[in-house]
Amino acid sequence: MGLNREMPARNDGYQDIQYLRKNITFADNGVVLKVGTLPAGAVIAKAISGVNVSTVFNAGTTNVLDIGTAADGDLFATDLALGTAGFIPLDEAVSMDVAVDTEITATVALSGTAATTGVGQVVIAYYLPN
Repeated sequence: MGLNREMPARNDGYQDIQYLRKNITFADNGVVLKVGTLPAGAVIAKAISGVNVSTVFNAGTTNVLDIGTAADGDLFATDLALGTAGFIPLDEAVSMDVAVDTEITATVALSGTAATTGVGQVVIAYYLPN
């Protein structure tokens, strides 16, 4: 029997930081992407959650990302800049804990001249009361 084979994938059963990760590209413009579901009781580690831009997004006017839930698409991050390479953390001043299983979404918003580049990774780090 392997390590944690019987545990839910979203809770490894240890006292450590876990994460959700979703790749994004310029082709995801306007699409509400499902990043994953946080389990009830999870607390998001705000400083190490956000988007890593590995290839800059180059739309002519706007290159941003919102991160939130189905009910509030920018609950955790509003207009994170995708036009500069690097890690951009969540920016909203809200509670980072979830009382019930909560689906996290991400929406790329590009405008102006159509983008031809852009690659990143949305990362939501969280911990549980294990």
